[in-house]
Amino acid sequence: MKEKDLLQAVASYGSPLYVYDASKIESQYKRLTAAFKKVKQVKFYYAVKALSNISVLKLMKKLGAGLDTVSIQEVRLGLAAGFDPLSIIYTPNGVSMEELEVAKKLGIQINIDNLSILELFGSRYPNHPVCIRINPHVMAGGNTNISVGHIDSKFGISIHQMPHIERIVANTKMNINGIHMHTGSDILDIDVFLYASEILFEAATHFDTLEFIDFGSGFKVPYKEGDVETNIEELGEKLSERFITFCKEHNKNLTLAFEPGKFLVSEAGQFLAKVNVIKQTTSTVFAHVDSGFNHLIRPMLYGSQHVIKNISNPEGRERFYSVVGYICETDTFATNRRISEIREHDILAMHNAGAYCYSMSSNYNSRYRPAEVLFHKGNYSLIRKRETFEDLIQNQIEIDI
Repeated sequence: MKEKDLLQAVASYGSPLYVYDASKIESQYKRLTAAFKKVKQVKFYYAVKALSNISVLKLMKKLGAGLDTVSIQEVRLGLAAGFDPLSIIYTPNGVSMEELEVAKKLGIQINIDNLSILELFGSRYPNHPVCIRINPHVMAGGNTNISVGHIDSKFGISIHQMPHIERIVANTKMNINGIHMHTGSDILDIDVFLYASEILFEAATHFDTLEFIDFGSGFKVPYKEGDVETNIEELGEKLSERFITFCKEHNKNLTLAFEPGKFLVSEAGQFLAKVNVIKQTTSTVFAHVDSGFNHLIRPMLYGSQHVIKNISNPEGRERFYSVVGYICETDTFATNRRISEIREHDILAMHNAGAYCYSMSSNYNSRYRPAEVLFHKGNYSLIRKRETFEDLIQNQIEIDI
């Protein structure tokens, strides 16, 4: 997407605004499939939590992806988008048995991550195929909030509890058709990922009915020029070779599965915000925009750095700005960042806004959530309307006081 296209989108749909480039999503998906082309059976399940707009889900379906879901609501979004139930994998954490029973009725692939539910589910529904989420006790991820495979993590069944898993499976005679792990997001060290994979391969030898091994995801994307990222091509080469060898050694015809989310949509998204005020203090020049962490929380939550460009004045002299929002507490997108000279009413574009931006947005301070737009085949399409005051109060109930 070019700067003039982004400015036109703001002119048409207002600010703040999320804009997604379908061609970038498609190229990232093709990059994944090319990296693992040596494996006969590969399935990529798009992680819905990254960006759950139904039009984006339909694009993923067209590309050939399945869906990785973590709630019944995400499952139902996938079904509404036209996905076959068998192409949806459901990997919740700490949910009730009642929610798992809803998932069973919907006919999707269930992934269980604790011994208690595994035993209960196996006792009630031994014939329903189930995947088991293993915690390999491997620390991987760019931030403690997104590292989920370490020993203190709430996710998965400890690899050291394999004897307990085997006892439950033997007692209930349940059907284990998959085994799964997810070590965390923003993985840089391929060797760490491959080490965790060896733990999963060993665990896979304990089950005779396996149909797939799911290695999760967590691939890092670049957030700025020169930034490091997961070398998908190298990982694809090394893991494919190891996977093919494992299948031959154990005479298994398995599917290799991944659950990419951020990798597919992060770079496709840009978040556009208008500058309301330029405020000079004794030590800082603030650019106040018409947004806040209620629309893009990642810098405040994870300390992430999103490239910010002034697309209204791209050739202007660079100056240092702290870009802040309108929320009534510390609300910072960038501190002392070199940006082309910013004037009031200029439009700033924040990059890598496709993943975990709208999906983590809120109505904090009773602000409206922005519109979403998809740029596809040279045209913009509105895929979510901007909220209104009626949206804020539609579920509230006034009582006589």
